Amino acid sequence: MKHKATAAQPQVLEIKALNSQQEVGQAFGEFMQAFEGFKQANDERLTQIEKHVGADVLTVEKVERLNRAMNEQKAALDQYVLKQARPALGGVVQEHKQAFDNYARRGDEQALRGLEQKAHSYGSGPDGGYLVPSELETAIGTRLAALSPVRGLATVRQVSGAVLKKPFSISGPGTGWVGEEGARPQTTNAKLAELQFPTMEIYAMPAATASLLDDAAVDVEQWIAAEVETAFAEQESAAFINGDGVNKPHGFLAYDTVDEASWAWGKLGCLKTGVAGALPTANPSDLLIDLVYALKSGYRQNAHWMMNRKTQSALRKLKDSNGNYLWQPPASLGQKASFMGFGLVEAEDMPNIATDSTPIAFGDFARGYLIVDRIGIRVLRDPYSAKPYVLFYTTKRVGGGVQDFDAIKLLKFAA
Repeated sequence: MKHKATAAQPQVLEIKALNSQQEVGQAFGEFMQAFEGFKQANDERLTQIEKHVGADVLTVEKVERLNRAMNEQKAALDQYVLKQARPALGGVVQEHKQAFDNYARRGDEQALRGLEQKAHSYGSGPDGGYLVPSELETAIGTRLAALSPVRGLATVRQVSGAVLKKPFSISGPGTGWVGEEGARPQTTNAKLAELQFPTMEIYAMPAATASLLDDAAVDVEQWIAAEVETAFAEQESAAFINGDGVNKPHGFLAYDTVDEASWAWGKLGCLKTGVAGALPTANPSDLLIDLVYALKSGYRQNAHWMMNRKTQSALRKLKDSNGNYLWQPPASLGQKASFMGFGLVEAEDMPNIATDSTPIAFGDFARGYLIVDRIGIRVLRDPYSAKPYVLFYTTKRVGGGVQDFDAIKLLKFAA
């Protein structure tokens, strides 16, 4: 890692792959130095604006250059953390592990078929593939939580059926105060809504060469996990945010929205910026404070911001009334950046700032969004469709949707 800093030009980070703890420590230190340089450059830009002379073009370019460099460096640091978080596969039940290895390498399904029959499971090579060993499934699930922003925050339930039906109390039972001998009139009943979360099939199809499968040093289970987890995470992340609920989960941005003042169950409340495609020029932080307090106090305790990297770059320039930056870098490697004191999660599937878009979400996603995983990841070995390669058609079933419509609030960039 190298950087140069002069009085006239702030440091610009050199982005490269990080492979050792020493490199990561140096990169994190430079990231923090870059933030200090960014603040100085942005302060200079704001001072020029306050003096009514307009921001100098070179100053604006300097701020944007540092902003981009910080984004790229943070992405490199995040990738290193994810790489270190990959769980090791150890202690797998040897009988299932060996049977699955024989199936993946040579197509020998006899042992796997016997295991699944003993477990009263349904699976056959020609029909739907075979269940992967349980620890491999756990490893993939653990990595998905690290890779998928929404999964990392939401509540996750495992089910054995195709649909999870969940009753939710929209309003609690009526109550009242009475004296010791006073009459006790009948109270109103609680209002319940039944929410349904069907599971949909998500798939990935990594291809292997014969030499890879013949190489005894290659852990086929680990290879399959590495190949499918990123593909699953990318598809899941897009669906949990924008999915229309047709053959995929129902993303929280796909629900109807309504002005927060008129909020009703079944819709997500939103505040408008008052300016089409932009924050207001005067006191933009006041609007973000309003969004925070649109959320009830019980939800704010575990609340997070969610936005993509471009939106984060725009908010990074904002200050409060005391001149403090609202965006703060992570305190240490592996932690989240914060915005206005709440954790900030980057989700690249969130929309960019544009007219009538909702690029900023704030809420308690654990209470607001439910992910349903059907137990079991299946693999179907296909040596015929793409000769000379062997395809591994890997599927899992997952669903998702909003379970508490009062737990997530949106900022809409509209007049």
